[in-house]
Amino acid sequence: MERVSPRTFRVKIFAASEIVIFDRSWYNRAGVERVVGFCDDKQLEYFFSAVPGIEKAMIDSGIILLKYWLEVSPDEQTRRLESRIDDGRKIWKLSGMDLKSYTCWDDYTRARDDRFLRTDTPLAPWRVAKSDDKKRARLNIITHLLARIPCEEIKRDKVKLPKRKIDDSYVADYPFKFIPEVF
Repeated sequence: MERVSPRTFRVKIFAASEIVIFDRSWYNRAGVERVVGFCDDKQLEYFFSAVPGIEKAMIDSGIILLKYWLEVSPDEQTRRLESRIDDGRKIWKLSGMDLKSYTCWDDYTRARDDRFLRTDTPLAPWRVAKSDDKKRARLNIITHLLARIPCEEIKRDKVKLPKRKIDDSYVADYPFKFIPEVF
């Protein structure tokens, strides 16, 4: 789900073939929670002091930790929000918190920069994806992510569909209630 503030994604691979993606999650302490006052300075400083050790412990245990920041320009943010206001299918995505956050661009920018300064490490760097174009951003992130996951090609037997048995004498007599085909 997309929101007003810039987005962060974390991807953690826990076990062979397991990928977990956290959208915002605990890094919010240094972003939204900080800007709107959901945490105090002591909690924020504790978060910043804990991040490097927690990330190192995760990586030392074999987790591939990738941190992505999806950067959206102020103009694109405005365009997306305005499109929600005028679209009944999207208006539900717009909350009072989104509107309040919209007025705090500079505060979020400063919080982002401080988060990068204090949690971007050689072991777990932040990667920034230009995200005004959603499709390109997603493709670029997927490409970057997949290039960092070691994998082997799995040899598979060639798949061939078996011959299907269809009884031409069977006629369905259930009164299906089909939905209208609008499209």
